[in-house]
Amino acid sequence: CLKRTRGTVLDRIEVWARDFDEPPVYWLNGLAGTGKSTIAQTITERIFADGKLGASFFCSRDFEDRRNLKLIFPTIAVQLARNYAEFRSIFIPLVEPDPGIAHESLYNQMDKLIVRPLKESEISTVIVIDALDECKDVEPASAILSVLGQFVSKIPKVKFFLTGRPEPRIREGFRIPLLAEATDVFVLHEVESNRIDSDIRLFLNHNFLEIADRRGGQNDWPTKEQLDLLCERAAGLFVYAVATVKFIDHRNKNPKKQLDRLLQLPKSTVYEGKVKFKENTTLDSLYASILEEAFGDDDPEDDPMVRSVLGAVILAANPLSPSTIGTLLGYDAEDVLPLLSSIHSLLTLQEDVDQPVRPFHKSFPDFIVDPARCINRRFRVSPPNHHMELLTGCLNLMTRTLEKNMCMLPDAVTNSEVSDLHERTERYISPALQYACKSWHKHLVDEHTACTSKITSALHRFLEDKFVFWLEVLSVLGAAREAVGTLDLATKWLKVHWIQASPTVELADDCFRFVTGFFEVIDESAAHIYHSALPASPRTSMVRKLYERHANPMARIVHGLPDSWNPATVTKKRSCDAAAWSPCGRFIAISNSDLRTEIMDAATLKRLAILEFRRGGTQELIFSPDARLLTSFNVRPENFITWDVQTGVLVSTI
Repeated sequence: CLKRTRGTVLDRIEVWARDFDEPPVYWLNGLAGTGKSTIAQTITERIFADGKLGASFFCSRDFEDRRNLKLIFPTIAVQLARNYAEFRSIFIPLVEPDPGIAHESLYNQMDKLIVRPLKESEISTVIVIDALDECKDVEPASAILSVLGQFVSKIPKVKFFLTGRPEPRIREGFRIPLLAEATDVFVLHEVESNRIDSDIRLFLNHNFLEIADRRGGQNDWPTKEQLDLLCERAAGLFVYAVATVKFIDHRNKNPKKQLDRLLQLPKSTVYEGKVKFKENTTLDSLYASILEEAFGDDDPEDDPMVRSVLGAVILAANPLSPSTIGTLLGYDAEDVLPLLSSIHSLLTLQEDVDQPVRPFHKSFPDFIVDPARCINRRFRVSPPNHHMELLTGCLNLMTRTLEKNMCMLPDAVTNSEVSDLHERTERYISPALQYACKSWHKHLVDEHTACTSKITSALHRFLEDKFVFWLEVLSVLGAAREAVGTLDLATKWLKVHWIQASPTVELADDCFRFVTGFFEVIDESAAHIYHSALPASPRTSMVRKLYERHANPMARIVHGLPDSWNPATVTKKRSCDAAAWSPCGRFIAISNSDLRTEIMDAATLKRLAILEFRRGGTQELIFSPDARLLTSFNVRPENFITWDVQTGVLVSTI
């Protein structure tokens, strides 16, 4: 935060952080654009300066690793271990014998990685988690908040500062009784308007003075009337003020003329989400105006490129650079960068074509895909159409460029034996190709999109010509598990359109069997795809027939090679008292005699979570129809126990 702004909010939070008689949880609740993350950053720095910051996690839907719920608690635990020797001395003996803890349920993660070491060490600290609403979460009430409610009373010397929009699952999470009574709530968008307006005016004044000093020739600018109008239009949204400054400070435009253009724009009564602000004060009108100013006078024939590039920025699974966007969409990177520069006020953008670009605030993607808000069709992004563009670009790039042993690996090595594997992947596999290999399936999002012959033939050609080379790249990138989900999704998508795509369905099915049948090989060694997996695949396998010429067997199989795939897709020996398969087909639950139930990935049988009993053995297991809950019937004593599968939280005992 700019010095002397947001004083009321920051002071109140600092008092809460220091006073352990205050509730242990603080929720900074605010609508989009009200400055939650900026305040979180500032308060984190202040708590750090006081020596009280234990750990922080800033969630972001722009990055896969920052929207993944399963990474929050392990990341926080490692930071606590680095910051406190007494925590570290307890944490390391817990983790060393069982590193799989990091992949267990959220409940077990928090219990074993955070709560137990904190209780034993009696550390007094503050933990910050920003933008919880940006995490990928399927629970009706926030999964993280559900788990936090179970433990917060057990670690009274620890405080949690959380921020998030008041979305339904966040509100429901804070209504959980155990958490509600332990939480102090500050509603950011209900702060007195005169205080917010004063802070926004201070922010604008500071930035305009800096622009005038740097650019020169801006005497007595802006006028008081202009500043008043900007503050009125901002209507309490700091993101509006930031976007305004970035628009006016365009490096190739005159700041005075930019401000005049902005203030002359017509009034608007469009909604920002579901919250209606005063006339001419919405983010929607600002975003529409910036797009119109940037592209309104362009030849309409250029509109498809504008929409395609914006679609790539908005819909990419991870932020892409202008050069990667150009490679995937078939444009010159030197054309992509100027296009994005013309709306730089809406983006986080550097002048280097190889640096990633992303929306500077999440309200812009929300705006540009919503027909009710972005009413100009010239600029509106249609997710189904632009996902299909990115899918086609990914498939075409992989088909053009993938080849055997791209990283020049020695024969027969496992990936872990290649000391410079990361350097090799960076040198030989371009960022665009890495993205295509790991994320192409994420753009195959709509089963009801027409299965065009273009997509079907591109997918068939890719599987027929480059499949095992794609597996090799996923293996060296440590993303072999992606192949299972990718092929499963692609097969289901193709089966919806089986009339046009039946040969491709058969090929995709065979590829799926190859991956699940040899998953451990593919996961551990890219080289052994050719040394072991291909030579050991069934004689009638389509993958074997297509790629047998690339096989490099270390031994010749003279007897026992199967003719076709075994009906058992994957086998693992296990002792168990009860087992259940989830209705969605993704999970298997197995209960054994050591008082715990394991949740496993149905395709690979890799352990995803452990649910522990206090006593008794299990006779029956059953998933709920939506696979969110798992119920066990136990003996000694007889009871029904129900867990939340994602969080690992015990829901009920009857």
